Amino acid sequence: MLTTTTTILAGPALAATGEDIVATVCGACHAKNENGEYSRIDTSRRTPEGWEMNLVRMMRNYGVQLDDDEFVAVLRHLSDTRGLSVEETDGFRYILENEPVANDHGPDQLMTDTCGRCHSYARVALQRREGEDWLKLINFHLGQFPSLEYQALARDRDWWGMAQTDVLDELTERYVLGEAPPPAEVDLSGEWRVAGHQPGRGAYDGTLAISRDGDGYALVETLSFADGGTETRTGAAYLYGAGEWRATLNAGDTELREVMALRGDGSMDGRWFHADQTALGGRIQAVRMDAAPRILSVVPDHIRAGETVEMRVSGVGLDGDLVTPAGLSAEVVSRDATGAVLRVTAAPDAAPGRVALGIGEAALDAAIGVYSQLDHVTVEPALTYSRIGDNGGPIPRQPAVFDAVGWLNGPDGVSGTEDDIRIGVVRAEWSSDNFDEIAAANEDARFAGRIGETGIFEPAEAGPNPERVMSTNNAGHLSITAKVRDGERTLEGKAELYATVQRFVDTPIR
Repeated sequence: MLTTTTTILAGPALAATGEDIVATVCGACHAKNENGEYSRIDTSRRTPEGWEMNLVRMMRNYGVQLDDDEFVAVLRHLSDTRGLSVEETDGFRYILENEPVANDHGPDQLMTDTCGRCHSYARVALQRREGEDWLKLINFHLGQFPSLEYQALARDRDWWGMAQTDVLDELTERYVLGEAPPPAEVDLSGEWRVAGHQPGRGAYDGTLAISRDGDGYALVETLSFADGGTETRTGAAYLYGAGEWRATLNAGDTELREVMALRGDGSMDGRWFHADQTALGGRIQAVRMDAAPRILSVVPDHIRAGETVEMRVSGVGLDGDLVTPAGLSAEVVSRDATGAVLRVTAAPDAAPGRVALGIGEAALDAAIGVYSQLDHVTVEPALTYSRIGDNGGPIPRQPAVFDAVGWLNGPDGVSGTEDDIRIGVVRAEWSSDNFDEIAAANEDARFAGRIGETGIFEPAEAGPNPERVMSTNNAGHLSITAKVRDGERTLEGKAELYATVQRFVDTPIR
């Protein structure tokens, strides 16, 4: 997450422009042709994180000298003029947002195995290159890592032969260079409404005040959580290229990063996370206070037939009549243009499923889940990882965070199929255990860590641990169980957790 620039995202105009530095410093090695294009520089387009990695490599491998201000100027210039559109990043933004997911796949098994065994496939998909430049990148891999095709993750195949043929064909056809999108000509300063969900803690809403600060922005973000907590964050941000929002915020002693995409309708969405423990964070949506009427969230977002629940609706333009679907009735406890507290009652015979809610011109489809009883429970994420750390070392432990989710089976009556109806995040009792016989033999559940009552798994400290066989680290393979009380029944959902070792090299795009 733009680690080199986290403290200088915004501020006064820099002395030298990025364009000037590219011409003088980068142009010393990258020749400029008659069309004004630089060799290699103009044969690729990347995200801000991709350009950051490229600049760091130039400095590390080739001795390019850039101070902090120059680095930021070049990074901004390249991102603004040779970036990707937000639409080009969709489907792979999880890697920019540091979502703690373990599932990362290419378009087919060939691309997943060839590229995704050493780094995320998302790193590949977040680039656009000329065909010849893709070939040069393949050659660079072998030049930079000469033992690559003999390593354990490559020697089961003719890596070099496949990379030059089928893989190259896929890259050149799927990720064509194309034209760079123009930078977003927009001033984001003003008052915004935000809402989201933090796994392990719950929903929140609040405000985001954005003001101009040089060529970037200063921020004040004020959040109210469903658990009763509040949080005020201050920081700085910059809008890169066609709509890549990057911010650094401080909430007390905690440093946070925020990655959002500016959408065509003027809204933003993405994720914020702790700078040193990226699994801790939450999804976020943001809309201007003066935007068209819109409901961002309803909390809680589900109700059992025959019960009455107080729900908090957050959004903008929440004026006008309340519109509820058949089977639900509601009275307004309090409200203003950005929020409403409703006392919602579901009739005993209310039809199960997700239903819409409207307030004046603002409406949200599938806003509320209605159910008589849950059919099954899942744990999200179904597969993830944690990392040991601390114990006197410089790398902090990386937790894993889980939510229990209640579901209806859907029209086919079968659990785990595409027509299942998501009811929402539900309260659970959490436990962890050995995943299989091998884990049991190694006593992984004893050594790898513990899961707390809110679904946050805290890994153990880094080893070696003399109590374990061969003094190995406190790694392990665990099963995570959520037990959910649903009336007189108890339902269970399970997830798989790899409690693994530290990430010693953590690049902006993993």
